[in-house]
Amino acid sequence: MTTIERSSLEVAVVANGQALSVPVYKIRGQGNGPNVYIQANMHGAEVQGNAVIYQLLEQLKSLTCLGDITLVPLANPIGSNQKSGEFTLGRFDPITGENWNRGYHFNAQLPVEFAKANPDLSSDEIKSEFRRAIIEDLELSKLNNPYGAKTCQLLCAQLQRMAFDADIVLDLHTGPISSRHLYCPEYAKDRATLFDIPHVLFIPSDFDGAMDEASFCPWWQLQQAYQAQGREIDVMVDAFTLELGSQEWLSLDAAKEDSDSVLSYLQARGSIDSSIFQPKQMTRYACMLKDYRAFYAPQSGLVEYLAPFGEVLEEGEPLVQMLNIERYGDERCVTQVRAPEPCIPVLHFASASVNQGTELYKVMTNFFTL
Repeated sequence: MTTIERSSLEVAVVANGQALSVPVYKIRGQGNGPNVYIQANMHGAEVQGNAVIYQLLEQLKSLTCLGDITLVPLANPIGSNQKSGEFTLGRFDPITGENWNRGYHFNAQLPVEFAKANPDLSSDEIKSEFRRAIIEDLELSKLNNPYGAKTCQLLCAQLQRMAFDADIVLDLHTGPISSRHLYCPEYAKDRATLFDIPHVLFIPSDFDGAMDEASFCPWWQLQQAYQAQGREIDVMVDAFTLELGSQEWLSLDAAKEDSDSVLSYLQARGSIDSSIFQPKQMTRYACMLKDYRAFYAPQSGLVEYLAPFGEVLEEGEPLVQMLNIERYGDERCVTQVRAPEPCIPVLHFASASVNQGTELYKVMTNFFTL
């Protein structure tokens, strides 16, 4: 039976002096596989990832782990407790308005400077020394900055510090009302099919503030810096964001399916010693991030969402039906909004009441199968 260590990490102190902490579960591996970091619930309403971590713990305790595996559910106690009536908010810091998942640290100069200063290190030396460099940079910039850091930045930095010790980082999220989809860096396209996720968005090496980017961008840009010097190295860290359904929704049965999916990936990457987890045979659609388009409400009104997730919607087919009851007796009382081009709906807005300009759907365009 695998031993699971439980600890807690203080990530914030609120105005009355009360410390807020997150639970940290750790499994010590045998030391001959990639180390893994998995977190969930960075946004308050996105709770399903906690159920996935529960199912992972249930399965991992009877598996052989080759690398260390760290699991952090309930990663944002401030966001989890941001309630308004029956709804959980928790997507944005209520003080600054910043997205909680955009507070991570990245120093774009560090990979370039490191490659220039260390042209002849071995691959193993590059991995250990660059990891030390990015951890020191994070600690100086955020955790030990004499000017301090904002609440969002400090929370993110403490999570990021744990993630920097890992070779694989998985950040578990959900959409508003959503199908499963995966944010996958372009360099790791061949790994997208290791997950049982039908929609894949390939993202570039640009940093936009999220945990997955904060984890892989330093290593991907380090590879590019060495390439500019005429040397080829691998990208030494994998990081993905897994969007596992809809917010304000929890299912242990669905979480078991997603746990199996994660274990298929970890088995293929050599983090666990097992042969029982295999990716499902399924149609997986993908597009580049630039082709993942938001469709905005052309008018205000009450919305019936018509387009199902995961099915190809042809140009001119209806996305939504809009009711403007104040126009009863007018032909504009009930109208349909149609797809401007072939697309695959992935998620839609949670509310049936929208203003003009509200993001109604996110859709894949210029899609292809994997």
